[in-house]
Amino acid sequence: MNNAGASDQGISQAGPLSVPYRVLARKYRPSDFSQLIGQEPMVRTLTNAFSSGRIAQAWMLTGVRGVGKTTTARILARALNYRTSQIDRPCIDLAEQGEHCQAIMEGRHVDVIEMDAASHTGIDDIRDIIDRVRYAPVSARYKVYIIDEVHMLSTQAFNGLLKTLEEPPPHVKFIFATTEIRKVPITVLSRCQRFDLRRIDASQLVTHLSSIADQEGVAVDDEALAMIARAGEGSARDCLSILDQAIAHGGGAVSAEAVRAMLGLADRGRIIDLFEHLMKGDVAAALGEFRTQYDTGADPASVLTDLAEFNHLVTRLRFVPDAAADASLSEAERRRGLEFSDALSVKVLSRCWQMLLKGIPEVQSSNRPVSAAEMVLIRIAHAADLPTLDEALKALDSQSASAPRPQSAQSAPVQTPRNPPTATITPQPAQQQAIPPARPAPSGHAQVMRLVEAAEPVSFTAPPKEQPEPELPQVSISSLNDMIALADAQRDIAFKVSIKRYIRPVRIEPGHAEVNLTEDAPRTLLNELTIKLKQWTGRHWVVSLSSQEGGSTLFEAETQRRETALLDARNDPAVAAILEHFPGAKITDIRIPDALQDQTADGDMLTGPETDPETDDSD
Repeated sequence: MNNAGASDQGISQAGPLSVPYRVLARKYRPSDFSQLIGQEPMVRTLTNAFSSGRIAQAWMLTGVRGVGKTTTARILARALNYRTSQIDRPCIDLAEQGEHCQAIMEGRHVDVIEMDAASHTGIDDIRDIIDRVRYAPVSARYKVYIIDEVHMLSTQAFNGLLKTLEEPPPHVKFIFATTEIRKVPITVLSRCQRFDLRRIDASQLVTHLSSIADQEGVAVDDEALAMIARAGEGSARDCLSILDQAIAHGGGAVSAEAVRAMLGLADRGRIIDLFEHLMKGDVAAALGEFRTQYDTGADPASVLTDLAEFNHLVTRLRFVPDAAADASLSEAERRRGLEFSDALSVKVLSRCWQMLLKGIPEVQSSNRPVSAAEMVLIRIAHAADLPTLDEALKALDSQSASAPRPQSAQSAPVQTPRNPPTATITPQPAQQQAIPPARPAPSGHAQVMRLVEAAEPVSFTAPPKEQPEPELPQVSISSLNDMIALADAQRDIAFKVSIKRYIRPVRIEPGHAEVNLTEDAPRTLLNELTIKLKQWTGRHWVVSLSSQEGGSTLFEAETQRRETALLDARNDPAVAAILEHFPGAKITDIRIPDALQDQTADGDMLTGPETDPETDDSD
């Protein structure tokens, strides 16, 4: 007893050093549905389902990281197995600690099995679950399987789970959690009740962080809380991790400057100043402000991202002024955002938004992000005082309607040239831009974008006269052999081979070719044939693919003729005698002299097949 007491006394004297530190995300993890923030629709649905006894057999929880999927799964498992001295049924009101609550929330209950699908992806892991579901729970009401990141399961594992998931034993419940709901098979989704956990609103996160800071006894600026809430992007766990880091960074106190330096953010007030310089078109002031922010530690991509967020805020305030009451906004953002929303048009804000969306990826992927960011700012400032497309159109129409026509133009008949003259435009500085005197506008306002940067003088230069192309000799083509001869004349050996190997003729006449192709013919052969024939003959050709089988290709015809010649040679008595006299000899080639070939054509001597000039190797 004394030894035990001394041991306890030693632990108590050690104080906080003997207790391991728990991060804020674990220390303030919700333990019941009343502590969940931002998920009211899901809580309302579960409350009505439990009160009416309509409890599902499987749930699918989806959402971005840190919104509470795994925590919700544990709370749901606790509600299913809730048991106290007064209550012994599934219940949503978990104000009193139940018999199994502590073990379930700590993840050590024997009947609540948590499995990480990222490390248990195979069919063997699912087969183990299927083998154990038929056994009753040890002490709880339900045996609950919580499978996190369920989208990581293999296809075989999903298929093995389907039957059990559709008809599980009455004492088994499944709770799945995933951040990639699109990767989960629809056959699994159709067997579950799906809850989409939403991103938590920034104002709710600010309130939640402020409450935790008060419980921790840490002084935190309101602006610092707003920055942490924005950096968390709707994730309570991310916000608590950032707050934990900020407390350590500030030595127990959290200021806006410390959070800004820790996250590499720019001062929101200075972001607004930079936005004002850009909207005024003051490039020098904008670049100077950007360099100052960069020298103090701001990341170039973060500066542009903050600019885009403020641009979005101004646009939103123009249509929803009540949005200024958002708790995550600073006083400068509220006041100056409303001023900008009254002064700037939606067209200007939309143009700035598009340029920032295009510029942010450029900065992030650039080897020189500072220079890339400065170029983006220069483009935005330069476009600030330019007219929009609608404004340029209205100016063009009004000037065209009000300007008198020249006397020479009134007396001379109007002729529309076949090729309109090209304009050579000399630009002037942006502050001296002016709309030039009106001229007859081309139809469709083809020159409207020229008005944005047009200035005097404007000189017109007639296009050079086109040189007539040399006429090609007319060639008559009525067969594949004519195409082969034309390809020979053009020295296009590759296309000659393609014609011989892949084209089956159906009907060929001048200007039109109807053919069929072999199975291994290139897909672009017909298009190439059309182009080649037009280039070589100087006339338009229509080459179509026929549904008829067509004749043999030239290559097939040559092969057939050679095989016939070999057969005739074997049947010749003289050749047969030679083959018999020399055992092992064989016929490898047949060459017919030109004179004999001519006589064969007249029927005077041989009656063998004709030889193709292309394959004849005779001298």
